[in-house]
Amino acid sequence: MKDVIHTIGNTPLVEITSFQNNPRVKIFAKLEGNNPAGSVKDRAALNMIRSAIERGELQKGDKLIEATSGNTGIALAMIGSMFGLDVEIVLPASSTRERTLALEAFGARFTLLENLEACRDYAEAKAAKEGFFILNQFSNTDNYQAHIKTTAPEIWRATNGQITHFVSAMGTTGTIMGNSMFLKRENPAIKIIGCQPAEGATIPGIPRWTKEYLPKIFDPSRVDHIVDIEEQDAIRRTRELAHQEGIFAGMTTGGALHIALQVAAGIAEGVIVFIACDRGDRYLSSGLFG
Repeated sequence: MKDVIHTIGNTPLVEITSFQNNPRVKIFAKLEGNNPAGSVKDRAALNMIRSAIERGELQKGDKLIEATSGNTGIALAMIGSMFGLDVEIVLPASSTRERTLALEAFGARFTLLENLEACRDYAEAKAAKEGFFILNQFSNTDNYQAHIKTTAPEIWRATNGQITHFVSAMGTTGTIMGNSMFLKRENPAIKIIGCQPAEGATIPGIPRWTKEYLPKIFDPSRVDHIVDIEEQDAIRRTRELAHQEGIFAGMTTGGALHIALQVAAGIAEGVIVFIACDRGDRYLSSGLFG
């Protein structure tokens, strides 16, 4: 018998067929919402907690605090409860009620602050002064190692090594860093495309980082192109993905699809994989779906 942690990973890779007509270009979505806590962050959360426990840094009964836009927090709440940790999550006040309800369901406490930068400052200060353990996903190499161990090998196998382009939104940048490290090692010609909000755009989960808060795990040399996403394009593609492909995902996924389609329009042939990072039910109260 296996517990729910063993269901993290091995998510489906499905072809997207509704948006472009070039038979020599295929686009696939990696459905990370199929993870048990509902997002790609299940992978990083598990690897960060498990690695800290193996190093003797964390043990049952410890108090864990983490700043997050939401998905990592929900994953930490679920996994932390299974390892007997006391979890507090710090997230922006703009987070949907579905997110905070999920945290409560897994038994975590939460604190809401004005933005993700403030959340990071608060969590780091509390960890320094009040005896909390902080994973600090923005500078924790166990974050991207999760994707070297799991996500990227899954994509490589599922595409029979034929992937030519990888597209991912950039939050902590753990997903794009880990996948780039593995995929470039297998084939240096694979293009890695990162997505960030355009100036003034708001896309939950992916801030447009200032230099001061840029995640320390981010290495720009591992990303071939960084592309801006307009808010309305992300919303439109998210809705189209649900209506035309039956994929119910969040706004970052719509943004990644939009960039994947731009890539597809500019190449004669190839295999593009983008990360569908979470489930759409996390955004129902936000008006994302109309």
